[in-house]
Amino acid sequence: MLLSIETCVKAEGLIDEEIMVDGSRLLYEDCAYGTSKNSMLRGEHLMSGDSIITKTGNGRIYTYGQTTADHDVDFLAVLVYVDRYDKSDGLWGQIDARVKEARDTYYVVSTKTLQVDRGYFYRVRCEHFAGNDDEEFYDDTVSFTDGIWIP
Repeated sequence: MLLSIETCVKAEGLIDEEIMVDGSRLLYEDCAYGTSKNSMLRGEHLMSGDSIITKTGNGRIYTYGQTTADHDVDFLAVLVYVDRYDKSDGLWGQIDARVKEARDTYYVVSTKTLQVDRGYFYRVRCEHFAGNDDEEFYDDTVSFTDGIWIP
């Protein structure tokens, strides 16, 4: 006989239903991870792209974005956006953005810890690029995390 008991505890006053906003669930978790989904859309050079958001203390979040190519390429980049969910209009609004580029390599990563306003959901959204200078377009894909609540 198998007995399963759910041990998830929700904070008082939080809603039980799952809310999805622009592809991101709103969660009461300590961290969230996102990865590029469709390998057919990544192209010849791009292998993967990942994004991470983690709570790190009172009103602080750690943000991470990385791009990995299948091999060394002329150009590699990750664009990292941090979004905050605004309950009044039901939309994500960008609060921070940065770009990290690299040349003649297969990997680039960008990390940053931010002080943010408490009482909101936050997510990380990334754009990933890889390619060679003699090609017309770079391979590209996106990744994004779910939103996590910062109390």
